[in-house]
Formats: sequence, structure tokens, C-alpha cells
Amino acid sequence: MAQLLLEILSEEIPARMQARAEGDLARLLGEALEQAGLQWDSLETFAGPRRLTAVVEGLPEATEAVREERKGPRQGAPDKAIEGFLRSAGLDSLEQCETRDDGKGPYYVAVIGRPGRKTADVIAEAVPAIARGFPWPKSMKFGEGARAQRWVRPLRRILCLFGGAVVPAEVFGIKAGNETEGHRVHGPGPFVVKDFADYEKTLREKGHVILRAGERKRIILEQARAVCSNAGLELLEDEGLLAELAGLAEWPVALLGDMAAEFLDLPPEAVRLSMKTHQKYFAVRDPETGALAPKFVVIANQVAPDGGEAIAAGNARVLSARLNDARYFWDNDRATGLSAMAEKLSAVTFHNDLGSMADKTARVAALARELAPAVGADPELAERAAKLAKADLVSEMVYEFPELQGVMGRYLHRHSHGLYVASVGPSAFTHDASIGVQGSEAKQAIAVADAIRDHYKPQGLGDAVPTAPVSAAVALADKLDTLVGFWAIDEKPTGSKDPFALRRAALGVIRISHATNVQVSLGDTISAWFDDVGVEGVIERSGTEHAIQKAWPYMDVKFGDEYHRTTLGEFTRKPPKTSDRDETIRWHDECRELLISRIRNDLLSFFADRLKVHLRDEGIRHDVIDAVFALGDDDLVRVTAKSRALQAFLDTEDGAALLAGYRRAANILKIEEKKDGASYDAEPEAAYLKAPPQAEEKALIAALAQAVPAARKAVQAEDFAAAMAALAALRAPVDAFFDSVTVNADDAKLRANRLRLLSRIRAAAAAVADFGRIEG
Repeated sequence: MAQLLLEILSEEIPARMQARAEGDLARLLGEALEQAGLQWDSLETFAGPRRLTAVVEGLPEATEAVREERKGPRQGAPDKAIEGFLRSAGLDSLEQCETRDDGKGPYYVAVIGRPGRKTADVIAEAVPAIARGFPWPKSMKFGEGARAQRWVRPLRRILCLFGGAVVPAEVFGIKAGNETEGHRVHGPGPFVVKDFADYEKTLREKGHVILRAGERKRIILEQARAVCSNAGLELLEDEGLLAELAGLAEWPVALLGDMAAEFLDLPPEAVRLSMKTHQKYFAVRDPETGALAPKFVVIANQVAPDGGEAIAAGNARVLSARLNDARYFWDNDRATGLSAMAEKLSAVTFHNDLGSMADKTARVAALARELAPAVGADPELAERAAKLAKADLVSEMVYEFPELQGVMGRYLHRHSHGLYVASVGPSAFTHDASIGVQGSEAKQAIAVADAIRDHYKPQGLGDAVPTAPVSAAVALADKLDTLVGFWAIDEKPTGSKDPFALRRAALGVIRISHATNVQVSLGDTISAWFDDVGVEGVIERSGTEHAIQKAWPYMDVKFGDEYHRTTLGEFTRKPPKTSDRDETIRWHDECRELLISRIRNDLLSFFADRLKVHLRDEGIRHDVIDAVFALGDDDLVRVTAKSRALQAFLDTEDGAALLAGYRRAANILKIEEKKDGASYDAEPEAAYLKAPPQAEEKALIAALAQAVPAARKAVQAEDFAAAMAALAALRAPVDAFFDSVTVNADDAKLRANRLRLLSRIRAAAAAVADFGRIEG
């Protein structure tokens, strides 16, 4: 068994492309070897600032010879069939085939033998093909003629060894060899290598190149922490920046630089983002106060003769220029003010079919006011915060740093109330007591400012959930407005496509609802959205050919004694066969309610699917959630609590047995009701209830009389554990009933009463959930 070592050396590869390139090289090389019939022990790839490397251990010297038999047509078959068979087998005539007989007549068999190939030859073909088809997100074209190449950056060298010998591969006119290059400054090379161990050791000791990205990350983090600790400071770690820096430096060296202290009065997030985005620096803070320190950590790609003083000083000058820009933007935004910015939102498009950002702000404000009591917020404050929540989108700071949307709005609002003091704690306003915040007006300003920042949250699974009342109200309103609006115009997620992040918005609504225990009806909220906007308003914004026309092309509406099919194009016109104004209004209202109902039901189904995903890690089954949702409850907190209680009940012996009894009762009823063409939902006759023929019937009647009211009362009180306990009391009498009682008695009246009793079992379960939707 032999080792394959492949290195593709080029000019600097963008850091953001390296991780994917590492995976693509492993996939493409593995596929090429597998297609040739080769197997191996291990395949490992590495990506760095200037090179892609692969090492494959345990490859055979050659592929195995292959013998394949391919059955053909029978003797005497049409010429066309024989020609096609010979062509597919790569043969010239039937003389090259064997003739066999299976008892049904002779037929032809093509015996195809493929000799083994040297693995080196397979590699020599695979490497150029991999290079030509490498899926870089962006690539550049270089050279002309035979040396023309398309790669992420110009290629410089190809190293390709198999078993220590050079593989005769050629990529874009560059012949493979046994040499590599090291660091541009500390060890350019070239260096001759014989295998992977020698290659990695030579790069490290002679070339000053750390091959493995994970090791480069570890070195960067350890050195950055060390230079901060030596200065009595603390590194503000950033995993994304760390990964990017590991893709920029082959021989990383951490240096501590000085930042002008005058910039500490800028919003700390702006300072950190400017360092990270523009300069790739780590920010530093004072471990005692948590405030930003006038320092930064820069990662150099070399060991400087002066210990890095010149590098640090040069980077400090560049950072000052960047922060001067940030100061200019910040000063302009403070002079403009958040309220003035809000007036400019009418010029910012939210979506062509849903109006401007000002339109969205007005909808969110109305919805936030309505939701405020449910989360314990002041409606006035929630509406005020919603009206300002999007205003910073037109600020100069957010234009320069889009990641600061909401954050800058918070700063600007607090500044307008005299509550801005930079560098107090990890952010400017961590401890309000430290800046003398007193009085209800200041507290209201703080609540509004926090809501402006937090209404975008949560933006991912690891993001914090806003729980402050005003923040929760605005965040819920913003996400619900987005969901209902895009549902109304049929811009729903499809498969893996979700361009408007609607799945994330729905999950955000679920997480906020759970975190704040807010109980609101999603259906009522959706209807309230249409009460505010109106279906007509959505249609009129872009005419009758609006996207909503495609989503809901027609509606069957009852008018008088007949059903009429109408389209949205006819939505605001006269109803059929009348010019009466009242009839027209009624027609219009029925059409509107039917359309809203369709959108509402479709969106509620989407929420149910998101809730299943959210609760899956808790072990709550999807069918349990469906069973609870089926009763029409659309309060996410209540549905979740009931689903948890139902799941826990079904996991018990009583729950499993009662489910089996329910199914037996439901199946009998389904069969008998279909056969009789009648429903048995009515109450059993009073005489039967008073004196049933068998003791088991009497016991079941008594148990139902106690359990059903108790379960309904517990559900109404939202004590779902008690509701399940009430149902559990039915297990024994239900089992005894089915063991001893014949439902389909010869006496028609007795049979009907027993079927009605089964219907009461079904109704008892329906007090909690639709047990018919539970699987297993």
C-alpha cells in the first residue's frame, strides 16, 4: 500500500473560501479514486492561505482486473437488437461472444475483461480533471493557450507524489514535481519532499508554514490571550474572526497595538465592528470594568525584526482613519435624530407588494399596541417603540455597518434623552444606575430603546430571546407582520428556499411566546392584521393581477341559495344578479372572510410544523402536536403545555391503554355509522343511563360522568396534568366494557344506546385532543 500526496500551490486564496475548498478537494479526489475502483485507508485534506493539500493513505499500486458478463439477445433475434447489444458491450461481432443455453433456447453472452491500471496513471488523469472542474464560488482566468487556467488565484506549483515517486500529471501547463514552497519571507524554498510526514515537517521547520488550520487557530488564540494578559487586559474573542485570521496567516504572530483613547466615546459595537470588518483586529477590554480598552490585537504573518512595533504602529494609524469615518457618521446621525429618520422610511421599499418600510412600521405599531397587554407592556410604549424600530435603517452608521441595525437605533434614542455614556461596562448602557437614570420618563426611554435593539431577535438558535415586555411586544409584532404579509402575497418558503427567512421568523415567535409565557390567539392576530390593512389594500397596492391572485385564484361563495365562483379581479365589483347595495356589501364581506380564512389556516399549519421542529428535541412527537392543534387552539403556549402533558400521559401504561380503547370505540363507531347512515353523537336514553343491563356499562357511565367534566374543567383552567389524570380514570372501566359487553346487540334500541356510549368515550378524549390523529 502506498501514499498519495497532492499540493496545489497558488497565490493567496480568500479566507472565506478555504473551508469549502478543503471539503471539495476531499470529495472530488475521493470520487475520482472510487470511480477507478480504488479503495484507501484514510483521506485528509488541508487548506491554507496559499495551498490546498491532500494526503491519501493505503492506496494499492494498481486497480484490480475486472471481468464482467453481460447477457445479450437470443439467437435469431432481430439485427437491430444484436447491433445494439454489441455496441453497448464494445464488441465488433458475435464471434467475440459466448453462446449459452438456459433451457429456453441459446443466447449470447459478452464477456468483458478490463485489465488493472497503475494507480499512478489514474492519479495523473484525475488531478487535471479535478483542477478544471473545481467549484470555486469565484475564479479568475489566467494565461493563454495550453497554459490558460481558471483558478481562484494564479497557480504556481503542483506537488504530486505516489509512493514517493513523482506522478506525471500536468495542470494548466504546470508539470507536477516533488517540490513545495514555504513562507514568502521566512522560508520561500523551494524544498524537496518525499512523503507527507517530510512535507509537513519541512513546511514547519524550514518554510515557517503551519499546515493545519486548527493549529493556526489555536496558536492565534493562545498568543492573543497572552499579549492581552501581559498588559493586564482581556481579549474579546470572536470565533468568526478567528477562523478568518487562520486563513490569512501561514505563520501567525499576535501583536498588541494602541488605539487613540478619544475613540472610546463612540458606540463600542461600532468600534469592535470597524476593527473586525475593516482591519481584522480583535478588540480588548478592561477586565475590571468590562469597558473597551484603547488597545487592539493584530495578527501579523511574520516575525518582525523589531518585535512588531512598526507593524502595530502602522495598523494603529489605519484604524484611526477608520474610526474617524465612524465618528463622522455617528455625529451626523446624532444631529439628524431618530424621529427625523423615521420620516424618511417612506422612501425605503420593504417589498413591492407590501409597501414601504413606513407602511410596515405603521402595521407593526398597530399590532404591537394590540399585543402589548398580553405581554404586560404599556400599549403606548410598545406603539412608540415600533414606530422608531426601523428608523436607523436610513442612518449613516447602519449604511456603513448593516450589522448594527437596531443597535444604533437604541443608542440614538437614548442619546436623544440624555442617556448616552460610552464605555460604561461591556456596552454603553449595561448599568443604568451608573449614569444616574431616575424617574419614569427615563425608564420609559430605556424600555423603548431596548425594544428598538431587540425587536430583530432572536436571529438564530444561539441568539438571546427578548423577554422585556415592550421588547417582546415589538419583536412579536414585527415577525407576525412579516409572516402574515408574505403569506398574503404567496411568498411562502418552498423546499430549501426561504429568501425572506420566514421559518426563522416563525421560530422566533414560538421562542418569544415560550420565554415570556405570552398567550395570544394567532388566528385572531392574523385577522387583526387584515382588519388594519384590509385584503383590498393589499390588492390595490399592485392591482388585480397581484401575487395574491395567483395564490388564491378563486373562491366559492354562497350567495342566496347558490354557490358562485369569484376571483379577486371581481372581488370589489358587484355580486351576481343584483345591484342592491346591502347585498353587494354582504357579498364583499363573505368573499373577504373566506380569503382571510384560507390564509389564516395555511399560516397556522406552518406554525404547527415549526412547533414540531422546535419541540422535537424534547421528545414531543409530531402527531401529538397535530392532535392538540386539531381542536382549533392556536395559542402557542397553551398548545405546547398541552402537548407536553399529552405526550407524558401517552408514555404511561394508562395512556397507552386508553388510546387503544379510544381507537376501538372510534373504529366501531365509524363502521356502524357508515353502515347505518346515521350519527350516534346524541346522548344515550335516560332509561339506559339509569339502569344499563350490565355492571360494566354502569361503571363506564359513572366514570364518564365524572371524568368528562373534570377533564374539561382542568383544560379550561390550563391544568393539563389534571386533565390527563381525569382521562386516566377511564382506563379500567373502558377495558372492562370492551371485555364484557357486546356493542352490536340484537336489540336495536340497546345497540343504539351502546353506540352512543362509545360516542361519549370519543367525546371525552376530544376534551383534550383529537386522539384520532395520534399514530402508533
